[in-house]
Amino acid sequence: MAGRLVVLVSGSGTNLQALLDASVDPSYGVRVVAVGADRDGIEGLSRAARANVPTFVEKLGDYSTRAEWDEVISTRIAAYEPDLVVSAGFMKILGKPTLDAFPVLNTHPALLPSFPGAHGVRDALAHGAKVTGCTVMLADEGVDTGPIVAQEAVPVLPDDDEATLHERIKAVERRLLVDVVGRMVREGWTVSGRTVRIGK
Repeated sequence: MAGRLVVLVSGSGTNLQALLDASVDPSYGVRVVAVGADRDGIEGLSRAARANVPTFVEKLGDYSTRAEWDEVISTRIAAYEPDLVVSAGFMKILGKPTLDAFPVLNTHPALLPSFPGAHGVRDALAHGAKVTGCTVMLADEGVDTGPIVAQEAVPVLPDDDEATLHERIKAVERRLLVDVVGRMVREGWTVSGRTVRIGK
């Protein structure tokens, strides 16, 4: 039986699309069972609709406290009984209710622990890095601080600007995320301290 995946998005949903495309092949072993968002009218929700995947939207501004939103998001995710949650360009840090209940994968456009935060590509360029890349990690309550599952390097070219470099990183990120999600669901994984191993 295919593993159940809930994907959270805030924008265009290109990582979501990569997962939807991969899940068409039964041998991938993963099915996207729901897509959640923190805003309306985004392409990520349209991609889900075109794939006939259920969606839900919970806007932080609709709740009086962050803790209330954290509880509601966790409850909405739980309704789909996921084996794994993927934060795919979801621009909110998930709270303790979600992180305690589900394994959550996140991606970052740099080789962590270098250049965490919202501007990983820009920061790598500003630092003069010759190599950057992308990281897939298990989310925790910090910003890009969770245990690293997989990384892949991307060279910084002499004429790169933030846009060109980010596009090359995103192409690698989509492929890496699809690979990691499939392997984790099919083979299982263990976490020991900060070390994540895929496969029993």
